[in-house]
Amino acid sequence: MTEQAATFIAKSTIKAADLEHRRTINHNIGKYNAAVPAGKLQFYDLSLARERAKNVKWRAIETLDQQLEEFERQFTARGGKVIWAETAEQALDEILMICKARACKTIVKSKSMVTEEIHLNAFLKEHGIESIETDLGEYIQQLDEEAPYHIVTPAMHKSKEDIAKLFAEKLGTDSKLNPEQLTRVARNILREKFTQAEIGITGANFLIGDMGAIAITENEGNARLSCAWPPVHIAIAGIEKMIPSFSDLGLFWPLLSTYGTGQHITVYNTIVSGPRQPDETDGPEEMYVILLDNGRINLLANAKAREALYCIRCGACLNACPVYKNIGGHSYNTTYSGPIGSVITPHLKGFNEWKHLSYASSLCGNCTEVCPVKINLHELLLENRNEAVAHHDTSFAERMAWKGWKQAMLHRGMMNMGNGKLKSRIVNKLFKGWATHRSALQFPAKTFNEIWKERHTLKK
Repeated sequence: MTEQAATFIAKSTIKAADLEHRRTINHNIGKYNAAVPAGKLQFYDLSLARERAKNVKWRAIETLDQQLEEFERQFTARGGKVIWAETAEQALDEILMICKARACKTIVKSKSMVTEEIHLNAFLKEHGIESIETDLGEYIQQLDEEAPYHIVTPAMHKSKEDIAKLFAEKLGTDSKLNPEQLTRVARNILREKFTQAEIGITGANFLIGDMGAIAITENEGNARLSCAWPPVHIAIAGIEKMIPSFSDLGLFWPLLSTYGTGQHITVYNTIVSGPRQPDETDGPEEMYVILLDNGRINLLANAKAREALYCIRCGACLNACPVYKNIGGHSYNTTYSGPIGSVITPHLKGFNEWKHLSYASSLCGNCTEVCPVKINLHELLLENRNEAVAHHDTSFAERMAWKGWKQAMLHRGMMNMGNGKLKSRIVNKLFKGWATHRSALQFPAKTFNEIWKERHTLKK
């Protein structure tokens, strides 16, 4: 067992037995489940909208090289600068160079999963640069020195009492403050940081190919402040965030808001196409877009798994997943949790260390059912399992166990050997670890074949 697999099992075992954690998660996901049906009502034909969105993403990913080059041409024509980063290390080095050129001491950062992926905050801290999360949920997690718990709702696992206690410990506030008062405390602190920051960093929900622009979706307005107030704006986006045309936003913005939070449209939707132009009064003096690969090319090269790149990071599959709802986001020990994380992480970070995530699924198919772009997530989990066995290391014991199982399944005589108790004892005791995290198998006293023969004989 790899270190990552052992960590996953240890963390998930603890969380699965934590009833208070489960109560908090079910309460918060329950509010999401109540809101989403209302958001879906805005679509005349929701299934058709989802199918069209999938087709748009198919086109974007199948022609990704052309789309990215067109994005770069359009963006640089307005004075923006595009940086191509093959790895997380390259992206971090480029950001550090920009920071040093500006003698940057303070950065304000809006919510961005890709910056979590490259561990940007920790890297900047090592170089004496303060990076402040300005999304309230991310700010809470940063105060608690935790990674985001959920793709959309970073502090979903915390109750209002947990947050009040955290603010009291870290900021010296009254431990009995209500959510509105806690929000005001965070707002006052963050507004001051906006005035101090030399650089603002955001992610991008979409890269718009024909415009050479990024689209940012949020509910708090902090991303607008992060990209417009400081003199330098750096946007970091995975190369898969591409959509071909500005007109595609009319489809993707409502889908993202509906499946992400149940809203008809998110509060703030911003298109940023470059630095401040000569006839403009607002915006940064310099703007950079870092296009990050960091393993995505592995998915792109895999014809069967490629559709995982269609994901718009709405978080719907996490909210639908029975495994996620029991073990929580931190048990996965990686940036992207839930079904989509289990699909893409082995491709992004290596199968040998991360293949276990693809087995952390009931294969109920609910993730596929709720995906706004109809990614066949449960089938991709099975494809990952197949690839893990076919092309990556498995233990000798596992190979022998499945070889024995295959031979038994192919030969009726072997299937009929021994009674049910003997078979149960062999599987549950001989195969070490089988029943550790599973219910014990209980074989029937007789096989179906034996029962069939008996009944057929009696009829004669």
